[in-house]
Amino acid sequence: MPILDVELAKHVIVNKRSMKPGYAGIENDLFFRPKTSMLFGDAKKVLQDLIAEIKNV
Repeated sequence: MPILDVELAKHVIVNKRSMKPGYAGIENDLFFRPKTSMLFGDAKKVLQDLIAEIKNV
């Protein structure tokens, strides 16, 4: 699996169902960085809705 250096990005959007830690029980520091935005919900539904809204612009 490739390693992504997302901490170097200008802005990061994370799609996640909740802020609960994952299977390992470890919180991801990326979620709390100033350049990170959280987009909550089921990934397929959220992205379909987002694409539909962008097409309406």
